[in-house]
Amino acid sequence: MENQNRPVSFFRFEDLRIYHKSLDYFNWIIEQVKSNNPIEQKLILKPLANAAIKVSVNIAEGSSRHKLQFVNFLKDAKTAVRECVVLSSMAHKSGAFTDEQYEQSKDTLVEMTKMLGAMIVSLQRNPNREETEIDSKRDFNNVGEVDFEY
Repeated sequence: MENQNRPVSFFRFEDLRIYHKSLDYFNWIIEQVKSNNPIEQKLILKPLANAAIKVSVNIAEGSSRHKLQFVNFLKDAKTAVRECVVLSSMAHKSGAFTDEQYEQSKDTLVEMTKMLGAMIVSLQRNPNREETEIDSKRDFNNVGEVDFEY
């Protein structure tokens, strides 16, 4: 699924799995939006796509900042994920999403939340790292495989 041998890009956020996962989620939303109901489009599906965009943008924007600022942007990305959860629930309840679409959306959003949480913990746990260093190959590639307690 993912090319582990791709070269490191100029923009470091492009090396982060969570960034690509957020892009995939946005594309999935666009593929799912087949509602002809203008109210569903305007009130639920368009805001859902916009919230998904916020996840990617916060990751990208934060990656160019100091470590503590990056953590804040990652927290903003988690907020956007929660917004996607609410809007997915609304899409499901209104009939814009089927049960299967809702479950796919929810599963992806849970995974994204875990990945973002692991990145935040990793950045907060390593106080001796240089603030501008984001070594995605070493620290963040296996982020989605961490077990969490809530």
